[in-house]
Amino acid sequence: MKDITNELPQVVKDHIRAHNAPDPELLMATLAPDALLNDNRREFLGHEAIRKWADKEIFGDKVTLDPQVAYEQYGSIIVRCNVDGTFDKSKLPDPVVLTYYFNIQDGLITQLVIMLNTAVAEPAI
Repeated sequence: MKDITNELPQVVKDHIRAHNAPDPELLMATLAPDALLNDNRREFLGHEAIRKWADKEIFGDKVTLDPQVAYEQYGSIIVRCNVDGTFDKSKLPDPVVLTYYFNIQDGLITQLVIMLNTAVAEPAI
């Protein structure tokens, strides 16, 4: 894995900025029309489904992302973020750290998997 914490692809930077702004239109502009998003083992396919999910669970809960570290591995971008917002954190660790696995093609996110990992293997870089 290559550490790219300080050199994220622009589309990933824009995606994170869309969470923090908040900017639903920018968020959708980062995604391919038929993008697949998996959030905690729930799949959302395409702009319409992802927008409904984002309106409720990202923008409705005022979710913000604070990237801590990022890696590139075989073309995928892996970003670990401290996550905050108004969602129920009572059964979550403090801080809440989610891992975002991005696949990008032609400057757009084609697949995004979001996970709360209980164990994380950090590469020896």
